Amino acid sequence: MAEHHASMHHGTHEHAHSGGLNAMAISATLHCLTGCAIGEILGLMIGTALGLGNVATIALAVGLAFLFGYALSTLPLLSAGLGVGAALSVVLAADTLSIATMEVVDNLVMAVVPGAMDAGLVNPVFWLSMALALTVAFFAAWPVNRVLIARGKGHALTHEYHHGDASGGGPRFRTPGTGALVTAIVAFMVGGLVVSVAAELEDDDAPAPAHATAPTH
Repeated sequence: MAEHHASMHHGTHEHAHSGGLNAMAISATLHCLTGCAIGEILGLMIGTALGLGNVATIALAVGLAFLFGYALSTLPLLSAGLGVGAALSVVLAADTLSIATMEVVDNLVMAVVPGAMDAGLVNPVFWLSMALALTVAFFAAWPVNRVLIARGKGHALTHEYHHGDASGGGPRFRTPGTGALVTAIVAFMVGGLVVSVAAELEDDDAPAPAHATAPTH
């Protein structure tokens, strides 16, 4: 009976640990996705506005994704009192694999969706493809973060620098402002989609230009 109770307790503990690990991995992935999304959208917007080629646009988007991803992780560590060098070393170890996974998957999806890379900012294809790419990237990076955290690596390296939760049971794995940033990004993308759809409808409703007729003699 005691062994059965101990087994049930162990199973409950493992379930709670697994649930906590899953939640931590989701939070970590959303955190990385926020920086990646900002960099990706900004890079693609700049590349499109400047008329850059696909390769140059992707390179710009990837570079900005890493920049914003690292920045969003570095700022809270600096606020926690770490020096710039120490904070960057922690962030590079914690975020690089997660961001790299997201960038590979995100850009692969954008590359394989017909017309996604050539679509303008007022084309619904661009925003729908971006939403699909970021969603797929999230689900690709989540198991990566879960494995890393379970092994004490990845975002687990930043735990000791976050404030403890209200119960005092340990550090809280959540960067302040991530939820607000995710909401802002979603709202921005929805707004872009709405504007692009409206532009498409306006073009469809516009009267066709009159064709010039050759003068008769």
